[in-house]
Amino acid sequence: MFKNVISKRAIIYPLLMLSAMWFGYFLQMHGFFGSCFGAIIPLVPEGLLGILTSPLLHGNIDHIIGNSIPIAALMFLLYQFYPLVANKVFFIGWIATGLLVWLLPPIDIMTGEYMYTCTIGASGVVYVLAFFLFFSGVFKWNMKLLTISLLVVLYYGSLVWGMLPEELFYNMQEPSKISWQAHLSGAIVGSIIAFAFKNIGEKKKKFIWEYPNYYSEKDDKLWQEYKENHPEDFMELPYKKRDDIWDRLDELRRK
Repeated sequence: MFKNVISKRAIIYPLLMLSAMWFGYFLQMHGFFGSCFGAIIPLVPEGLLGILTSPLLHGNIDHIIGNSIPIAALMFLLYQFYPLVANKVFFIGWIATGLLVWLLPPIDIMTGEYMYTCTIGASGVVYVLAFFLFFSGVFKWNMKLLTISLLVVLYYGSLVWGMLPEELFYNMQEPSKISWQAHLSGAIVGSIIAFAFKNIGEKKKKFIWEYPNYYSEKDDKLWQEYKENHPEDFMELPYKKRDDIWDRLDELRRK
C-alpha cells in the first residue's frame, strides 16, 4: 500500500540531488574547486560553467545544510504531485536561473558600484521549486495542489524576503554574501514555468453537478426502463377526502 501512495521518483531524485550536492562539497573541501572556479561570475565568460555547477557548491557546512533540507522537501513535493513535468521544471529551472543570474550585472544597490561576485549554492533552485509549487496550485485551482501551495507558503513563505538585498534591512560594513539575485531569478523562473505548464497534468476536477442542467430525465435510460416496466408505481395514489367541518356541525354540537 505504501508503494502505491509514495512515488519512487519522489524519494530517489531528491536523494540523488543531495548526494551530488554533498559530493560537490566534499570535493571543495579537498581543493578541487578553488577560488571562484565552478561559480557563476556575472557577465564573465569563465562564469558560464557555474550555470551547471554552482548549485552543487557551497561556502560552508551551514550553507549546504540550509539548502539540503528545502531541496529534499520541495523536490519530494515536485516529483510526488507533478510527475509529468517534474524533470522539465527541475532542469529548466536550474539552467534558466543560472543563466539569468549570469546576465544580471552585480551592482552594489547602495553605492551603484560594479562588484566582481562569485555565486554558488542551490538556493536559486530552491526558489524555483518553491515558487513553481505555489503558483502552479493557484493557476490550476485544484484543491489538492492548492493544499501543496498553502503548505509551501506555511513553511517557506519567508523566502520572499530573500529576494531583496540584506543592505535594505541592516547596516552592514561590507556587502552581503547572500545572493538576492539568485533568489529573485529563481522566483521569476519558477513562476513563469508554473504559468507555462498550467494546462499540463492534474487540473481542477469539475463534478457533474457543477454543470448547468447536468441531469435530464429523458436521457436516463435506466429510469425510463423502470417506468415502462413498473407502471403501477406511478399511478396516482388514492387520497382521503378532506373533512368539511359544516358536515360535522351537529356532531360537534353534541360534544
